[in-house]
Amino acid sequence: MNNDKTFLILSLDRFEQLRSMGTKTLEQLNDEQIHWLPDTESNSIAIIVQHLYGNMLSRFTDFLTSDGEKANRNRDGEFIEQRLSLVELQKRWDEGWDCVFSAIRLLTDADLDREVFIRGESHTVMEAILRQISHYAYHVGQIVYIGKHIKGIEWKTLSIPRGKSEQFVIKPFQ
Repeated sequence: MNNDKTFLILSLDRFEQLRSMGTKTLEQLNDEQIHWLPDTESNSIAIIVQHLYGNMLSRFTDFLTSDGEKANRNRDGEFIEQRLSLVELQKRWDEGWDCVFSAIRLLTDADLDREVFIRGESHTVMEAILRQISHYAYHVGQIVYIGKHIKGIEWKTLSIPRGKSEQFVIKPFQ
């Protein structure tokens, strides 16, 4: 396996980890909770999902052949509360991620140095993928943080529970 292929495999793995964290958060919430706002200047989980959905479709539809900022995208509209149900948001969540995975699975080693554009700015395919991993990690982190805040002590952790780190330490050479 060469390094370029490793990059694609690792990228798919990171995207899948992000998808899983968001999915596991959404599964813990109800319709009311996904629309909760920490304050008037913040976004609800629903708004963040709306934004990610729009971004994913824009960036990864015709990934190699058109600008990642599609003319039909209404980015500002993604930040307006649409009062979608949890089921509707989960459908958009899945559709957005499916678009990401479909586009990346079609890529080959030779594509990584190809030029793609986002808002007219040139990127290699590798740079564009890294840009999106960072962007999605930022927003999935927000989703998880808000979800954890909403659920409080009822939150089902997505990683190592507090006070349990020792149980997850691999002790080599013993």
